[in-house]
Amino acid sequence: MTDYPIQPISFTSAHIHDSFWLPRLETNRRVTLPVCFQKCEETGRLSNFAKAAGRLEGPFQGIRFDDSDVFKVVEGAAYTLSLEEDPQLDAFLDRLIEDFAGAQEPDGYLYTNRTIDPEHPAPGAGEERWSHLKQSHELYNIGHMYEAAVAHHRATGKDSFLDVAFKSANLVDQEFGLGKRQDPPGHQEIEIGLSKLYRVSGDPRYLGLAKFFLDARGRGDSRELYGEEMQDHLPVTEQKVAVGHAVRAGYMYSAMADVAALTGNQEYRETLDALWEDVVSGKLYLTGGIGARRHHESFGDPYELPNASAYNETCAAIANMFWNHRMFLLHGESKYMDVFERTLYNGFLSGVGMSGDRFFYPNPLATDGQTDFNQGKKERAPWFDCSCCPVNIVRFVPSLSGYIYAQKDDSIYVNLYIGGEAEIDLPATPVTLSQETDYPWDGKVVLTLNPDKEAAFTLKLRIPGWAAGQPVPSDLYSYEDKETADISIKVNGERIDSSTEDGYAILNRSWKSGDRVEIDFPMPIRRVHAHPNVEADQGRVALERGPIVYCAEGVDNQGHVENLVLGDDVNLLAERQPDLLNGVTVLSGSVEAWVNDNSSPDGMDEIPFMAIPYYAWNHRGPCEMAVWLPENKNVAVIPE
Repeated sequence: MTDYPIQPISFTSAHIHDSFWLPRLETNRRVTLPVCFQKCEETGRLSNFAKAAGRLEGPFQGIRFDDSDVFKVVEGAAYTLSLEEDPQLDAFLDRLIEDFAGAQEPDGYLYTNRTIDPEHPAPGAGEERWSHLKQSHELYNIGHMYEAAVAHHRATGKDSFLDVAFKSANLVDQEFGLGKRQDPPGHQEIEIGLSKLYRVSGDPRYLGLAKFFLDARGRGDSRELYGEEMQDHLPVTEQKVAVGHAVRAGYMYSAMADVAALTGNQEYRETLDALWEDVVSGKLYLTGGIGARRHHESFGDPYELPNASAYNETCAAIANMFWNHRMFLLHGESKYMDVFERTLYNGFLSGVGMSGDRFFYPNPLATDGQTDFNQGKKERAPWFDCSCCPVNIVRFVPSLSGYIYAQKDDSIYVNLYIGGEAEIDLPATPVTLSQETDYPWDGKVVLTLNPDKEAAFTLKLRIPGWAAGQPVPSDLYSYEDKETADISIKVNGERIDSSTEDGYAILNRSWKSGDRVEIDFPMPIRRVHAHPNVEADQGRVALERGPIVYCAEGVDNQGHVENLVLGDDVNLLAERQPDLLNGVTVLSGSVEAWVNDNSSPDGMDEIPFMAIPYYAWNHRGPCEMAVWLPENKNVAVIPE
C-alpha cells in the first residue's frame, strides 16, 4: 500500500510520563472525558442514538451535527483506553456501540436527526436523505464515526464499531461518485475518515470515495451555494490561497495530504505546498491559531491578524496541527512540526482550562475583560450549544503520544520533546527509546536508546525554529535579537558536531543499549516583532521563551495592560513559580506605564511587570489581557 514516506509511531507504542503533559492526560481521562459524556447525556446527544435504535421514545434533541460530538468523545475514550486499562469504560463503549448499530438503518444509513422520525426530520436535515448537504452534516457526522471506529479498533482490537462504519461507508459508496450523486459535503471531514477506513481495510473504494469528495469541490452547482466559505469556489487543485471557514479548510487540507500520500498525487502535493506558504506567510497567529474573522469563522486577507477580535477557534488549532503533521510526513522537514509545536503549546492549549472542564471556543490575543468573546461569556465555559471544541479537545489530548516520534527506514525522527518512552521497530532492530526533560520550561533533554542488539541507524533530532532564531518558517514574525543560541548535543557525555538536514540534527552511528544523547536548547527571553504589514501589531512587541508565547494580564499588572510600555531597554527575568497556575515560568521586571492618578509629572510611572504563558490566561477571573504589548508611549493608552 502506498502511504506517507515517513510513518508516525503509533499512540499505542509511545507513552508519556513527563511532568507537563502527564497531568494533562490524567485530567483529560479523569475530568474532561467524563464531563463530555455527561454533557452528551444531559443534552440528549446519547439518547438520540437510543431513540433511533428504538430503545427509547421521544423526539430528536439538539443540533443537526450533535451525532459527531458523541463520535469524537468515543474516539477520545478509545485513545484513553490505550493509555490505561479501564474495564468500566470499555464496557460503556460496548453499550454505546450497540446503540450505534441499533440506530443504523438496514442499508447502512446513520443519522439520528432523520431516523428517529423520518416523516418529520429535525431542522437542518433536509426533506430527503442527502438533500441538504450544505448544512445537514450527514457526511460530516459519519466521517467522525469512521475516525472513532478505527481508533476503537486499534485500541481494543474489536471489530464491532468498524462493522458499523464499513456498512455506512458502503452505502455512501453506492450513493456518491461518478455517475451518481455529485454533491460535495458542506463540512469536510468524511474524507479523513474514509482514508482511515482504507488503511485499516485495504478496500480501494474508500480511498476512491475520499478523492471523489475532494475533487467534487468547485465543479458543480454547489459553487454558488457554498462558495469560498466552504472551499467550493474552485477545484481543490486550483486553490492556492487559504479562504473560508478555517476548520473546514484545515480538515480538507489534511484529507488532501492523506489522499496525496495514498495515491501519489503530485498535483495535490503542489497545491498543499502553496496553501501552506499562504497561511504561514500571512494568516498564522503567533500562537499558531488560524481564522482571523469571527464572521464565518474564517481566514482573513494576508496580514489581517487582529488581536481582540481574533477568532482562532480551538477546533481550527487542532485542524492546523492535523495538517502540519501530515505535511511533515509528506516532506520530512522540521518547519511543519515547528508550526505544530507552536500551536500545541499556545493556540490549542489555551482552549482548555487547567481543571479540564472549562473551555474556550475562540482564542483572542487581547481582551478588555468586559467583552463576552467566548460565545456569550467573558470566561471559559463548561459547554456550548455547538460544542465541537470540547469534544475535539477530548480526542486530541490522549492521542498526543502519536505525534512525538516517526520513522523512515532506519531513521527515527524525534519531533516533540516530551518525557516518556516508545517502542520503535526498525528494520535493523527493535529499539526502546526513553526521553527525560522538563520541557517546555527547560531546554535540556536526555534520550536513552536501548536497541535489542547493537545496530547502525539514524537519530534525527528536530531543532525547533525558536531555538534556531526563527519564530515561524516565514518572515511573518521575527526576533528582535537575531543571534542564535549555542545548541549543545552530546553522545555518551562527549559533545559532537552533528550535520543538519531539513531542520534536523543527524546522528548516524552504531547504537548499543544504554547510549545517551543529551541536548541543550538554551531558552533566552525573546522579543518578537510582526511583519510591517500586520497593522494590528505595529508599535508592539510580544514575548516568548522556548515554545511558549507569553501574555500580560491585568491581575498581575495593577489592573491594566494597554498602558504598559515594553521599551527595548526593559530587562526581564524568567522565574519558575511552582504554586502559580499549576506551576509556570513567568517573565518579570519593571516597565514604564501611563497612570491617571497625577502621581507623576509626565503621566508615566515605573511599575512591576509580569507575563504568564498565554495558555494559562483567564484562570483568575476576567481582566485585561494582551499578547502584543505597546513598545512605545504613543501606542500605550492612559487607563480610565
